[in-house]
Amino acid sequence: MPQIDHADLVAFAGDKVNLTKAEVDDQRAQVNRLKDRIETKIAISPGYGFVKSLHAGSVAKGTALRTVNDRDLAVYVKAEQAPDETPALVNWVRDRVAEAYSTLSDDQIVAKTNCVTVTFATSKLEVDVVPVLYEGEPHDVGYLVNKCTGERLKTSVRQHLDFIRSHKKAHPKHLAQLIRFTKWWARLQKKRDGEFKCKSFILELLWIHQANSGLILNDYPVALEQFFAFIVNGGLNDQIAFTDFHPSSDLPERGNAPIQILDPVNFDNNVAEHYGLIERDRLVAAAQKAFDAISTAYYEPTKGQAVELWQDVLGTSFKAAA
Repeated sequence: MPQIDHADLVAFAGDKVNLTKAEVDDQRAQVNRLKDRIETKIAISPGYGFVKSLHAGSVAKGTALRTVNDRDLAVYVKAEQAPDETPALVNWVRDRVAEAYSTLSDDQIVAKTNCVTVTFATSKLEVDVVPVLYEGEPHDVGYLVNKCTGERLKTSVRQHLDFIRSHKKAHPKHLAQLIRFTKWWARLQKKRDGEFKCKSFILELLWIHQANSGLILNDYPVALEQFFAFIVNGGLNDQIAFTDFHPSSDLPERGNAPIQILDPVNFDNNVAEHYGLIERDRLVAAAQKAFDAISTAYYEPTKGQAVELWQDVLGTSFKAAA
């Protein structure tokens, strides 16, 4: 029997990793106040320039960590009224948000590189308001603007949410929890190595890919070990793609990108486009260390030694369940 088992990870998740329901409800209520202000302004001001706002990001997906204090709200803007390049677009959105929520001070509504950050004074919760250029396409399809090149990137907040929710429904409870564990792991890696890259969307897609391939998710230590083994054993060499919204006949060739993980909403978008060989090697090396730690912990004769190995994966706050 392993010293660290499924129950230990469940206890750690509840104690350290996951947002509680009360925290989720409180943060959602704060974001809803901003959303309601924007929706009211849309309703009473035909020339306002916003079309709608949608919850986005990890809370909406159900994969948020307790340690992260920022949330996302997508605002769909009328493409014919808004500037089509940054920073002009972001500054324009900042002014529209200020119109809708006039009780906030200027330092609570700040234009950033590609979004507007709204900070609630009491809770210090930050909400990133992300503009999406909208031209009337169905399924809330719109366009993000690349902050460096000005190129448009086709996306749909609603389809992204539908995508992860449908796969969570197919793998209730366990899929979201395993995503959160690896987001926690990636956060730890970034603290240890400032050059490490592995964004949350990549982790979500990797887990869904493995779940679709038959990975058993209801034993967390085993599932995590196999997740890291997939990365170590060349899983990133293949094209990773999904046909929830587009047929496989639309898939592009694999190409020569070091990692190719396609956005299920837009096959033209390689989510790992900016990951070169160096970034892939760092990711594989970190996965190798995690795999080795979990595999070795399985055979440790004492719980203390096994805990120390799991702390290499999940940090020093990890403890065995009482």
